[in-house]
Amino acid sequence: MTIRPLLGAAALSLLLGSAACGDSSGGPPPAGDDGRGPVTVATGKDLTRTVQRLVAAWNDGHPKERVRLVELPEDGDQARQQLVQNMQIKSDAYDVVRLDAVWTAEFAARRWILPLPDGLVDASSLVPAALETGKYRGRLYAAPWLTGTGVLYYREDLLAEAGVKSPPKTWAELRDACAKVRRTPAGKGVDCYAGQYGKYEGLTVNYSEAVQSAGGEVFDPSGRPRVSTPQAKAGLRFLVDGFRNGTIPQKAITFKEEEGRRAFQEGHLVFHRNWAYVYALAAEKDGSKVAGKFGVAPIPGEGGPGSGTLGGNNLAVSAFSKHQATARDFIAHIVSPAIQNEYGRAQSFPLSLAALYGDPEMVKRYPYLPVLRQGMDKARPRPVVVRYNEVSSTIQEHVTAALTGREPVDRAAEDLQKALTALAD
Repeated sequence: MTIRPLLGAAALSLLLGSAACGDSSGGPPPAGDDGRGPVTVATGKDLTRTVQRLVAAWNDGHPKERVRLVELPEDGDQARQQLVQNMQIKSDAYDVVRLDAVWTAEFAARRWILPLPDGLVDASSLVPAALETGKYRGRLYAAPWLTGTGVLYYREDLLAEAGVKSPPKTWAELRDACAKVRRTPAGKGVDCYAGQYGKYEGLTVNYSEAVQSAGGEVFDPSGRPRVSTPQAKAGLRFLVDGFRNGTIPQKAITFKEEEGRRAFQEGHLVFHRNWAYVYALAAEKDGSKVAGKFGVAPIPGEGGPGSGTLGGNNLAVSAFSKHQATARDFIAHIVSPAIQNEYGRAQSFPLSLAALYGDPEMVKRYPYLPVLRQGMDKARPRPVVVRYNEVSSTIQEHVTAALTGREPVDRAAEDLQKALTALAD
């Protein structure tokens, strides 16, 4: 899953003012408390309950340094807001925080998390690009844990019945495949395609992927917005036209990851863009109507395979924790090769341990891994900026206006270009 050629994009900077210099107080980072004792880990929803089992094993061996999991909201924006509010009041409620890869710069610059000591994690064992997402100004602040990019889930059974021999590589092939499926008895009433289009971070990701998959870019290598180019407009138009012509169902305008997963898993979609975690859930024979009936492919693009967005979650130590020594030890434990091997064999979230992607047992268990690696070779990271949330919110506002018909594509693209340019100046 090498993404080394894309690391230059990860270093994009929008030069968004003095916020990059640190927190508003301008003072030194908080000293915290380098003590030991129980720690609380703020993380995402443990859909497979694997993390809970790993934590239980840690607790058995560390009765005086037990770990308690606190699940943040499923919505990424709400999860970030909860963490930000916690940090702003310098609360010690969380000792370890799970951060989206694009939050690292903000939390490090505002001195809400502390740099990790050299050698705490085995950097040589990790996917290089994932490691970079945990860095700020050359120092590792967050240990990479989960990584990956978007993939296309598709109904093998429906395509076979319709005479479609392979998953689509282009948007035109996707639409054509859906038309053929709908002409079959089994395809009647099944929607064509959906990703994540609710007004939240997932929309920024899906928009970026559409732009990239049309040959464009949201930001150029110097950090300047490029959302009004013909290629960028073509990406936005693919999404807008999808809602207009029925390729994307109207109800998908509110879809986040889980709404889309459930729709695909319940048999309501032919194609679905989502992350790798969906694979294990959709393959459960007792809980999925598509178990044994679906496959995974790279996302399609305008003229060939598309370009996904690099995702990932990293683990960091709160600057306000009273038990930072234990927090660091737990992070080192959870991202260690032995534990990642155990975690990887129990669920389908793609992890930061590089060896997992060439492991024959893993590939047999999760056949999507070669596809994921192929997709990650073309994936691009979101820009690493301190004020990333403002950039993402601006994208969501204008893209939503286009998807809902409040603005035509050309105007939405031009307005977005102006708004992002103002943020960059």
